[in-house]
Amino acid sequence: MIIELESIFNTDGLKVPIDYELSLASVEVSGLNPISAPAKVVGCVENNAGIVTLTAKVQFAYEAPCDRCAKDVKREFSFPVEHTLVVALESGDNDDFLEVPNMRLNLDELVEEDVNLALPSKYLCNEECKGLCSVCGKNLNETQCDCKAPIDPRMEVLLKLLEE
Repeated sequence: MIIELESIFNTDGLKVPIDYELSLASVEVSGLNPISAPAKVVGCVENNAGIVTLTAKVQFAYEAPCDRCAKDVKREFSFPVEHTLVVALESGDNDDFLEVPNMRLNLDELVEEDVNLALPSKYLCNEECKGLCSVCGKNLNETQCDCKAPIDPRMEVLLKLLEE
């Protein structure tokens, strides 16, 4: 979605609503696309006393395997998008402002970038997930196993000394 900003920059008090769905099929995390359904983007671009701001809320569902136990995780995810838009920056790069020199904003690209930054770095079925046994592979959230942790081969000699 391309938003033409010229009229917004030139009209104090103008507020343009945003309400659309965006496919996030290109978003990948660890080689997976966890977002299958389109994301809902609702908000507005507003000129308030000469300051043009973009505020929106992005909502979507994601599904990915838990990084500890590989169980499927399905969650609803929602986060705010807030940017102050400027036509030109006076001094180099500034992360506080989003430069739109041609007064056209590609909202799809911006939202995709914000989604990539907002997604969790690890997908967990729950915070207390115990994961899988490294020896037998059982899901430790469902059952306990009798496996003993393997002994570091460098310590085996010391273990033999303790047995004697």
